[in-house]
Amino acid sequence: MGSDFEFIVVADQTWGYDVIESAIVEVRRLEALLTEFAATSQTSLINRNAGILPVHVDSEVYALIERCKQITALTQGAFDITAAGLRKLYNFKRGQFSLPKSDQIKSALKKVGSEKIILSDNRSVYLNQRGMHIGFGAIGKGLAADVVRKVFQEKGIRSAVINASGDLTAFGNRADGSPWRIGIADPSDSERIMAWLPVENASVATSGDYEQYFERDGVRYSHTIDPKSGLPCTGIRSVTIVSASAEFSDALATAVTIMGVDVGLHFIDQLPGVHGLVISDENKVFTTKHFRLNTKPHNKI
Repeated sequence: MGSDFEFIVVADQTWGYDVIESAIVEVRRLEALLTEFAATSQTSLINRNAGILPVHVDSEVYALIERCKQITALTQGAFDITAAGLRKLYNFKRGQFSLPKSDQIKSALKKVGSEKIILSDNRSVYLNQRGMHIGFGAIGKGLAADVVRKVFQEKGIRSAVINASGDLTAFGNRADGSPWRIGIADPSDSERIMAWLPVENASVATSGDYEQYFERDGVRYSHTIDPKSGLPCTGIRSVTIVSASAEFSDALATAVTIMGVDVGLHFIDQLPGVHGLVISDENKVFTTKHFRLNTKPHNKI
């Protein structure tokens, strides 16, 4: 998944090590199943057969794609796993950024849209356009965090944090009985905590352009690509979403980045049990109505 994972477990020392090892095994299993970058994964198999034939997949992959299509409908297309193909138009890592030509974007957008993912009752997945490409980069880490949480709980762990490079879930309390506290990084300095929030049996995901972005003619372009326009997002430096599910929070953080501050926060306010924080490219902080944010320093983040 191209990310560091951190597991914190409150348990007997020996028992805790064994449980953490099971979490590592589970994340590696998901990576092998879902990665775009290994020819043996089911995602790669689906992509190679785009416009050619349906691919039979595991129930876990099929259910994930079903949920992704539902989130696409919920966000009116702001989240879309078929937008993975648009990344080929851009280079954010080598200092050679340039906006593609309009005809290139128009051609690429013909292969975008979750309605082009055809799911059959026999658990087959078919991308109905040649050259289509799906990817789980905007939801996979959250999924992994949720799956590990389930593994921990099934093994009797009562308190833990699973952190997938900023997409995390926490349950129970610290060893001293106090709530887990999650820090929110300053977009201008990712090593500095600008605020924190207590997390009790909840999941938090942050989408930001801390490392992958480019500035051209005074405009800061995010690495997140709008599935509707085919252009990089502007105006937002980071989005943090809190909900019951790390997978859902992960996907919504991407969606709000694409929607923008006003529309994105209004959308989140309509979802029961979901809260959000947005930092604009001017470093202004906006939150949904009931977001519990603490800016006082705390030595136990």
